[in-house]
Amino acid sequence: MSADRAEELAKQFKAVADPNRLRLVSLISASAANEACVCDLTEPLDLGQPTVSHHLKILVDAGILHREKRGVWAYYSLVPGALNSLAGVLIETR
Repeated sequence: MSADRAEELAKQFKAVADPNRLRLVSLISASAANEACVCDLTEPLDLGQPTVSHHLKILVDAGILHREKRGVWAYYSLVPGALNSLAGVLIETR
C-alpha cells in the first residue's frame, strides 16, 4: 500500500471512528431516499445543528458522504462504494 493510500484510509477510518459520525452514516443509509437533510439529523442525535454540521463536514472531507445544496438546506448521501472500500481493506488477505 502506498503512503498516499494509507493516509487517505487513515482519514476515512478516523472519520467513522467517532460514535456520532457512525450514527450519522447509519441514519443516512437507513433513510428512505438514502439521503438526509441536516435538519432531520439533529433530533435523533440530540445535538445542535452546528455540531451535526461539523460531523457531516468531516465525513464529506473524508469521502464518506456527498453534500448537495438545495436552496437553504444541505442534503447528505453516502458516496457509492465508500464503506465497501473501507470494509475491503479490513478483510483483504494476501
